[in-house]
Amino acid sequence: MIARWSARLHQRRPGLSRVVTSMAWLSLDRAMRMIFGFTVGVFMARHLGPERFGELNFALVFAWLFGAVSKLGLDRILVRDLVRHPERTPQLLGSAFVLRAGGGVIAMISAVAAIWMIRPHDRSSQVLVAIVSLAFALDAFETIEFYFQSQVAAKYSVWARNVALVMMSTTRIVLVKIDAPLVAYAWTQVGESLIACVALMVLNRRFGVPISRWKPNGAVARRLLADSWPQLLSAMAIMIYMRIDAVMLREMSGEREVGIYAAATRISELWYVIPLALLTAVLPSVVRVRESNRALYNQRLLHLFSLMSAISLTLAVPIALFATPLINAVYGNRYTEAGPVLAVHIWASIFVFLGTAQETWNVAEGLIRLSFYRTVAGALINVALNVVLIPRYGSLGAAWATVVAYAFAAVISNLFSVRTRPIFVLQMKSLFFPRYLFLRP
Repeated sequence: MIARWSARLHQRRPGLSRVVTSMAWLSLDRAMRMIFGFTVGVFMARHLGPERFGELNFALVFAWLFGAVSKLGLDRILVRDLVRHPERTPQLLGSAFVLRAGGGVIAMISAVAAIWMIRPHDRSSQVLVAIVSLAFALDAFETIEFYFQSQVAAKYSVWARNVALVMMSTTRIVLVKIDAPLVAYAWTQVGESLIACVALMVLNRRFGVPISRWKPNGAVARRLLADSWPQLLSAMAIMIYMRIDAVMLREMSGEREVGIYAAATRISELWYVIPLALLTAVLPSVVRVRESNRALYNQRLLHLFSLMSAISLTLAVPIALFATPLINAVYGNRYTEAGPVLAVHIWASIFVFLGTAQETWNVAEGLIRLSFYRTVAGALINVALNVVLIPRYGSLGAAWATVVAYAFAAVISNLFSVRTRPIFVLQMKSLFFPRYLFLRP
């Protein structure tokens, strides 16, 4: 279907067709991951129960905290340089591959060392984290994916990723049926990365630059690292901001609370793909009118914020009201305690939607570093509130900490700068979305 639609568009606007088609493939990838991840996750949660589901999720989240190190923040930098300097493609690909390989080894060793220090007597968690972190050693092959992105050929990486996703999702369902141990589920994380890497290499040999032609270069590698370290710090802050709750819950309240919290957040975070898709769609039109028509620029921003408020509130209100019946219907009665957690955590989606919409303004105004500062502030607040609330309220306390941290990072922090105060006003106006949503932007 995408191919047919792309062919028609290419006849009319050949340049635009490649960009739009690439966006369509990336949207398809997000949708596939959302559907398969949630559906298979529910099967696993119902079978494993809160304790074992929590133990597995703790291992996954703990390992993922170190995932940013393996990526080194090179994603956007490499794509940018491949577009700007196509004549340096072999040097860029080779240098990025070596850097990512080194980063993967460091991330793997760091994750294993950290779990040994934090939980020296927890053999099960040590084994699970060690297995999951093996996937970091394969992260270097994502370099192929970035080459395809630079060529506006995202369909190849989407094919590779989704072949691996479907195969390992099927495997996880089989593991549920045969009552496999937790280590088997951990190995599927490595298997998914391995299959994706093999598929990427096959596609790269046919449509890309074969690995045999890649040429690592010390000067190029140093320049990539010099440009990417802010992205690395930002990615590390985002991982702490988004995932530290599960680690702190395990340490303060145990595996069961992690399982309860994971069940609730899988439903509330299911919708986070929506603002990302909308941002991709509207960003060019907003940036384009900034210089030529300031009034239209502000109107489009207000319309975007109003749309985000409308969607997030439409989702949050009914889910909060019927959280417990929804949890019981999806996960079963063993997860009833996740109902109140979901009823609280779903309100974070409002701030996620509004914060994502602000990224459009950040890009248009050249204030991309603002995202980093906001993320760091949110992470610090989240950790501090978790320390206070988790010992007393468990997973419900973690949910409240997340909502407050997201609210501060995405909305309240805009009050503290003259530059961002107009955005705060737009965000507040957007909460009365029926008044502004249908204005013609």
